[in-house]
Amino acid sequence: MHVLYPEIKPYATHRLRVSDIHDLYVEESGNPDGIPVVFVHGGPGGGTSGQSRRFFDPERYRIIVFDQRGAGQSTPHAELEDNHTGALVEDMEKIREFLKLERWVLFGGSWGSTLSLVYAQTHPQRVMGLVLRGIFLCRPQDLQWFYQEGAGRIFPDYWKTYLEHIPEPERKNMIAAYYQRLVGNDEIARMSAAKAWSVWEGLCSTLRPNQALAEHFEDPHVALAMARIEAHYFMNDAFLQENQILNDADRLKGIPGFIVHGRYDIVCPLDNATALHERWPESELYIIREAGHSAFEPGNTDALILATIAMAKLIESEKSQ
Repeated sequence: MHVLYPEIKPYATHRLRVSDIHDLYVEESGNPDGIPVVFVHGGPGGGTSGQSRRFFDPERYRIIVFDQRGAGQSTPHAELEDNHTGALVEDMEKIREFLKLERWVLFGGSWGSTLSLVYAQTHPQRVMGLVLRGIFLCRPQDLQWFYQEGAGRIFPDYWKTYLEHIPEPERKNMIAAYYQRLVGNDEIARMSAAKAWSVWEGLCSTLRPNQALAEHFEDPHVALAMARIEAHYFMNDAFLQENQILNDADRLKGIPGFIVHGRYDIVCPLDNATALHERWPESELYIIREAGHSAFEPGNTDALILATIAMAKLIESEKSQ
């Protein structure tokens, strides 16, 4: 079974101004002459870490990692103004142009799969291939499942804590109730809501309990950005038209893709992946038994690394022809 590649450090880091408000953190590692691949993190608002570089063979890939608006080391932290899906897509274009890349591979999980798909559908000529995990189509039923009615029946103990944070009269719309607290002026209430929201997601992200992951989601810096930005996006239907990704699936024609999805993914159920795969003939779907949502579960990690190896071989083969 494949495990993450050894830790590496970036050979270059950048601060990229993308609007009057937002600066993005961007880094490069691996082989400067390798296949360009961009790691698109989840959330929205989740940010990246040193582990983000470790899904790729550093001898074969030029690894680009960036934090989306308001997330990770990008500034201002947890900022919602001028933060929407269209802006993130164009930020990726600005990064590509800044790094003088003609095309690149997109690697994204959860919300990172959402943003990668929207980018690829907007700029298909710039995409060599897609490696996606934990597909999140951001349909109303997907948000309803995890934040209102569905996932709580699988994890009723974790759901109880998430639910009890909101007074009973407001529980008919949990996203709206959390959003009001996350954008409010009461700093203590804001952070308390952020931790409750983020920890709920962290606890549900693995098939087997993972205390280290739960603690990561509870970290104040991580929790505040993730909870605020996620609630902001989900209050606005992720700034997407209804069923946009599936409706625009024909724009992926000719782009090879690998889809990795845990059989027991409770955050983003498997029907997200099967629906996409049915609309995208060039994709290969790998359903990972004994895995949930997290990229760091052994089965998911193994499949993702196999996918990056296969993608490199495919691209190298095309170049040699």
